[in-house]
Amino acid sequence: MHVKKTLLSCCLLSAFSSLAATSLSSNDPLTPYQWHLQNVGQPGFTASPGVEGEDLNLLNTDLSGIRGAGVTVTVIDSGVELSHPDLWRNIAPGSLNLLTGSAQPHDHSGHGTAVAGIIAAEADNNFGGRGVAPEANIVGFNYLDAQSMTAWLQSHGAPLNGTASSRVYNQSYSSKPAMFINVDGEQSLSLQLKDQVMRNVSLDSNNGLGALFVKSAGNAFNQYDTVIGDTVFQVLPYENQQQFNNVGLPFHNANLSADNASFWNLIVSAYNADGQLSSYSSVGANVFLTAPGGESAGQQAGIVTTDLSGCDNGFHTFFGPTDIALQASGLDQNCDATAAMFGTSAAAASLSGAIALVMSANPQLDARTVKHILATTARKLDPDNSGVNLSFTDRNGNNSSYNAIPGWQQNAAGYNFHYFYGLGAVNVDAAVQQALQTTTTLPALQVTDWHNSDTELTIPDADIEGTTGTMQLNDNLTIEAVQLKLSVKHQRMRDLAIELISPSGTRSVLLSPRTGLVNVGSDTMQNAVLLSQHFYGEAAAGQWQIRVLDTDKDSSQTLMYSQQHGWLSMNDSNNSTDGLLLSWSLRVYGH
Repeated sequence: MHVKKTLLSCCLLSAFSSLAATSLSSNDPLTPYQWHLQNVGQPGFTASPGVEGEDLNLLNTDLSGIRGAGVTVTVIDSGVELSHPDLWRNIAPGSLNLLTGSAQPHDHSGHGTAVAGIIAAEADNNFGGRGVAPEANIVGFNYLDAQSMTAWLQSHGAPLNGTASSRVYNQSYSSKPAMFINVDGEQSLSLQLKDQVMRNVSLDSNNGLGALFVKSAGNAFNQYDTVIGDTVFQVLPYENQQQFNNVGLPFHNANLSADNASFWNLIVSAYNADGQLSSYSSVGANVFLTAPGGESAGQQAGIVTTDLSGCDNGFHTFFGPTDIALQASGLDQNCDATAAMFGTSAAAASLSGAIALVMSANPQLDARTVKHILATTARKLDPDNSGVNLSFTDRNGNNSSYNAIPGWQQNAAGYNFHYFYGLGAVNVDAAVQQALQTTTTLPALQVTDWHNSDTELTIPDADIEGTTGTMQLNDNLTIEAVQLKLSVKHQRMRDLAIELISPSGTRSVLLSPRTGLVNVGSDTMQNAVLLSQHFYGEAAAGQWQIRVLDTDKDSSQTLMYSQQHGWLSMNDSNNSTDGLLLSWSLRVYGH
């Protein structure tokens, strides 16, 4: 059997290498509008054309017949319409309604059905569009309707028996806390249980081949909604007395959710049809890759995918300009599709479909090796993006400029990375070609203990130098990711920037300043964990540095709104005392 698979891979590789560039072939009427599959500059039911080539780059993969066959993707979402005309042939056994216990995870919003279609809508059936991996299988859960720990366990691969069939778990959702999460606090038991389940599924399921968890970074670059107590608040920046002004910096960091700081989740940001960060996309050092997510306003293309069937359901209940144009085209008369899907939800689905293609190309590869292939083949998106510099007046009244978000950097192992895009945009053809050539897997994963420093350091107010701590690691590992756990006391957390510098000199900004953190009931961040992908492939051994700096001495405002409380102004006054870095710890995942 091994010989047959090897011969098949060789034949596929030979065919793959000899393919000539052409258009994506499909008789599905909406495929020409799916810019994320092949971007030729089409407007996609909007007035603005995209930029040719800014897509998943999957043409040769598709032409070679690699379409995701044999790979099951679990969609953990609002549910999935299993009987949808463009999905039903690709539905695998195992879907579950977490509210009723039935095998029908009814989708009332259309979100999960749209996600499933991006991943694996059927191709060449003269209907709708197609998925990234149109021969992959789908299993659906309506977890967003039943967010208990039991529901989480059922939908994320537990109990584990070593033969679970899903190779990819798509989580097109995110949380947006207003403060750091204490991983050793009251949520610690649930976080530990989740971590253990994801570890087991990632490494041991599918008879040792494992699985990959893909998760949205979030849609909170400009503003976010959060729950404090029982109240839902909308949180907005108000820099320089201007609503929605955050001086070009992200207002919420993808790292603030404890789930998003987990090594086991591949966090994905979103880019648009112009090949730039989608206007809403959350970002951070925990972002592993970026993938197509589109835009929402109708001026730039969203993602064309499946919708709940019928014109009284799903996205069609709130016709936007893109779906009005779709209906006017006559290509979707029964309202089975939408052109209005967008978000890091769509980006996660795009990445999940891409992973299914890579796994289908070489089914013998374990999940970590697939992840490594994605990292090594990612392309530099938006290469001229120079990041963001923040100007502020320091404690002595002098003007200071802080490189809050660097442009593209290259680490000591040769990997390019960016705060917006992680290691780059997923590049399907390059990843599949490498998968077909790969016959070895990564060495076994090793996870270090936490290395701790309890030396208390003062964080001077509005000081470009900040405070710096050092730590020596002697672990002889090649890094796959690094986690930082820290405790900080500060009266206005949104002033802070946090950096980690590796022994090789690579600088990773783990928290950019002006993040919309709100000190609610406490001025202490206790045992918060942040993840960085920026040291991928570097050596772990040597002296590490942490740098924490305060970037504001002036009055400022963050606005919060709820129906119950109306408008509230937060963070008005500067901190009256210098902050403190109470402790920090490092943990390395590597081999």
